[in-house]
Amino acid sequence: METQTQFFRDTWAEINLDNLYENVTNIRKHIPQDVRMFAVVKANAYGHGDVQTALTALEAGAHGVAVAFLDEALSLRKAGIQSPILVLGATRPKDVKMAAEQQISLTTFSQEWLVEAEKQLTKEDSLHLHIKCDTGMGRIGVRTIKELKEIEKCIATHSSFELEGIFTHYATADELNDAYLEQQLKVFEEMLQSLDELPPYIHSSNSAATLRKPNTYFNAVRVGISMYGLSPSAEVKPELPFPLRPVFSLHSRLISTKELSAGEKISYGATYETGEKEWIGTIPIGYADGWLRRLQGQHVIVNSKRAPIVGRICMDQCMISLPDPLTPGSKVTLIGKQGQEEITMDEIAQKLDTINYEIPCIISTRVPRIYLRNGEPTEVSNKLLSSNIDAENRNPQIP
Repeated sequence: METQTQFFRDTWAEINLDNLYENVTNIRKHIPQDVRMFAVVKANAYGHGDVQTALTALEAGAHGVAVAFLDEALSLRKAGIQSPILVLGATRPKDVKMAAEQQISLTTFSQEWLVEAEKQLTKEDSLHLHIKCDTGMGRIGVRTIKELKEIEKCIATHSSFELEGIFTHYATADELNDAYLEQQLKVFEEMLQSLDELPPYIHSSNSAATLRKPNTYFNAVRVGISMYGLSPSAEVKPELPFPLRPVFSLHSRLISTKELSAGEKISYGATYETGEKEWIGTIPIGYADGWLRRLQGQHVIVNSKRAPIVGRICMDQCMISLPDPLTPGSKVTLIGKQGQEEITMDEIAQKLDTINYEIPCIISTRVPRIYLRNGEPTEVSNKLLSSNIDAENRNPQIP
């Protein structure tokens, strides 16, 4: 399938919304019906596109979405998304009134924050809050039952606050050794037992725990990386309950091809020298696009064959050793399938000595995203396809 481009460069990413829909549907089937699913679309949906991803996930059965910062939540509201939105990270107290007005749920983890936030609100405001518990991650969150009880009391005594949820995050859910996860779970359960009343949302499972640890579900889960068709880690990949369909692929086109003689140098530093006559192709992608210099030597796929990147990757271009004499315009796949060949996100992550989460996040916004449904480019409507929420009382409507 040749994508009809409506932009002005020959490099683009394809976001397969059908695969996203299938991943969410399978996850939704995997967990009990009464367990709500929050689709994590922070960091522009891990580089996939927040609005498009959120709409598709909600259509497939997600109850709400989660982001890292208030800016991300406001962007989704502006796009017309009316489902529950939870900000998982810290929000400045001076900004809480805007969150209350937009019915965006915020995370709290200190009594001091609540005191400052309350000053920004009137009796008519209602700010929905989730308490973050640090059970062993070492990031934000309350660490003791004493702190938790102080926060619970503070929320209960201010009419502008509503305790909507409580949650924690696992540090090792993507490892086969579950000892530390079980330790964190025990701490979280003890914290829950100390509360006078449990809030409507209780959640601890990330993607890895959702796929492999049913005892962590409570009544809600947060799904991020697996929604995008990527395993939380190589270690747990063999244990996944169903195949995950990759959503993101990256493509370009040859803009120049030339036959060079033996002994000619390629790119900055002259680090590559042809050993014999060699066809060299140039593609318009470089480290400013997130295709980092450390990917020198990584293969791409052209004419359904693998071809190595030769010489140093430039800011906007890189060169490949062509398997055949090809003409400009030939499609090059950097991540994804072409013919019988495939380059996975995991392969790129391994080359960069990092995790697959990082790869779509670092592909910069100057690389256009093309959204596919039924194999064809689609305009994703900003009209919410499935809100899954009773706007009046915020009670979940489980699909």
